[in-house]
Amino acid sequence: MKQQGSAKPNPQPRARPASGRPASAGPTLSAEEALAKVTPARRAAFEILTLVGENKGHSDELLHSPLTEALTPEDRNLATALVMGVLRWQIALDARIRTLLQRPDQRLAAPVAIALRLGAFQLLHMDRIPPHAALSESVELCRAAAQPHATGMVNAILRKIATAQKPGTRVFESTAAFAERLAHPRWLVERWVAAYGREAALAICEAGQREPEASSIFTEVGGDLPVMDDGSRLVAELAAELAAAMPYVKKVWDCCAAPGGKTLILARRLPRPEIHATDISAKRTAQMQARFKRFAFADRILCSVADACSVADASAPARNPTTSDLSLCDVPCTGTGTLATNPEIRHRLKPEDLPRQAERQRAILTGALRRLAPGGRLIYSTCSLEPEENQQVIDEVLATQQFRSVPIDPFMHSLRSSGALREDAALDSALLDGALRTLPGVHRCDGFFATVMERPASV
Repeated sequence: MKQQGSAKPNPQPRARPASGRPASAGPTLSAEEALAKVTPARRAAFEILTLVGENKGHSDELLHSPLTEALTPEDRNLATALVMGVLRWQIALDARIRTLLQRPDQRLAAPVAIALRLGAFQLLHMDRIPPHAALSESVELCRAAAQPHATGMVNAILRKIATAQKPGTRVFESTAAFAERLAHPRWLVERWVAAYGREAALAICEAGQREPEASSIFTEVGGDLPVMDDGSRLVAELAAELAAAMPYVKKVWDCCAAPGGKTLILARRLPRPEIHATDISAKRTAQMQARFKRFAFADRILCSVADACSVADASAPARNPTTSDLSLCDVPCTGTGTLATNPEIRHRLKPEDLPRQAERQRAILTGALRRLAPGGRLIYSTCSLEPEENQQVIDEVLATQQFRSVPIDPFMHSLRSSGALREDAALDSALLDGALRTLPGVHRCDGFFATVMERPASV
């Protein structure tokens, strides 16, 4: 998924001044004194979750920002586990907390909600954390965030969670029930049940709650290969297989290239063609160029800032491809196939986002197809599970363009027969109606969609 740039985080956790409270409440620690009683890992996790909740950064970027630079490796690991765990389980944690409020519809201040989630996550999902540490430090985080009036409530709720008996396994769960238990938005899970069936939807939700697998579906890993997820790499490896099956490929274009992992795979697999990498973001293009410099085989890649929706014209950068023999069109999308590694997507995404994304995707695909040379091929891909961003985009664009779909199956079979894929990759069921459709929990990688289009040589 293509991520937008984020605001630069404040490198110091924020100790907010204590708000007014009645004298009858008795003495209390100042915000600074309360913050001093919280371990560095929990302070960092609280601050990162605050910024994510305010839409001021992405969890992965913030976990590699000044907020964590001064932490020991152990504290950095704990902060990461806390941030990713709370974001993955937030819906279920909030549902549990709501049952313990005096008024279930009570709206909690953001710092109070985050302190409760942090404490509840540790109590319910981290067996090695002493309950008293999870409870007491959540209370102090609440106090440090200028919410001393809520400390009693936070303490009481977390004590109830700590002493409550774990719920038993249900004989049958409704879609709403397992969506809540596995902390996914109900509306999204209902879509997956309709599109893929109940069993697959349940597997997708379960995969969204796990750390991504350390093993790869590929036989070749490490060395001079870029670090990237298997789904993204699979799309790039398929693009390289397309090139191998074509009579000639002089120019390759990755039209939404940042952060550049797929471009690097193409450069490594295709030593002869000229490779262009463009992205609409100047910042992300600069970061991609810096990344390319670390790979000796990337010296042939030409980078520039460009909007893939626009057809090349005289005002376009001189190094932009006017036509390409092979194009990789990995469009920005909702990213619903990557919820394990991008858990905050589930909290930000709304149903109305889907048509907006699809409109942009159709525009990008149309622009990319117009730059495709006669006889050229294009692979369109997303890391979304939603039909509106996948086959529906292809169908709508092909209805107005003189291009044809090419089954992706032969290129998958070629990739497998070459020995590039492990024998237990088990991707046969990911091939459907000429397209690739991987599902988290069903296949051993993130959720991806990919399909191939070709421009007839006579057009």
